[in-house]
Amino acid sequence: MPTEPAPAPIRVALVDDQALLRMGFSMVVGAQPDMEVVGEAGDGRSGIEVVTEKKPDVVLMDVRMPGLDGVAATQEIVNAWPQCRVIILTTFDLDEYAFSAIQAGASGFLLKSVQPEELLAAIRSVSSGDAAMSPRVTRRMMDLLAPALPALQDQAPRRHAEVVALLTVREKEVLVALAEGLANQEIAQRLYVAEATVKTHVGRILMKLGVRDRVQAVVVAFESGLVRLRL
Repeated sequence: MPTEPAPAPIRVALVDDQALLRMGFSMVVGAQPDMEVVGEAGDGRSGIEVVTEKKPDVVLMDVRMPGLDGVAATQEIVNAWPQCRVIILTTFDLDEYAFSAIQAGASGFLLKSVQPEELLAAIRSVSSGDAAMSPRVTRRMMDLLAPALPALQDQAPRRHAEVVALLTVREKEVLVALAEGLANQEIAQRLYVAEATVKTHVGRILMKLGVRDRVQAVVVAFESGLVRLRL
């Protein structure tokens, strides 16, 4: 019986101005049989060039770099190559730049002190089309960043409010639960529906909001005023 060919390795690019950190991440990622490091860069502009040439599946992007920073680089990459996922690397839990990068289209963020297994899990999660963070970490991110954010709901883009209005009552309930950090199974238990039904709702929410993953959906939920930040 013929064996199925092994899936192609996840192609990862590293963008950080700290050479030693790039080296460490490269060793961790490169040691995995299902991953390969296809390029490195020390600033945002060079990072965009690497993405243009190498077409990685996932980019690990430092948020603070000289020249073009990680926020601007992320926005350019996401706009030009929607299939490429960006994971932001930050030194501090409380970093408004990290949140700006999430708004720009990044699929999540990780502390540079992340444990190797967490880093690898995030890369695999993003490459499979999910968010770079678990639902609970998504909620934690919003709570941690809240004190450093402007009054988002006072400036909520009208577009977000109008799009959220297109959601059904049930879809809004699911989106609120996502913002609270609940996993699909927990949402199913809360709403007394099957987990497969929740997955269907999540897919429809992403489609209607025009976002790529749960992290972006949660950002829209906050910016639209559907969910309030706990300041």
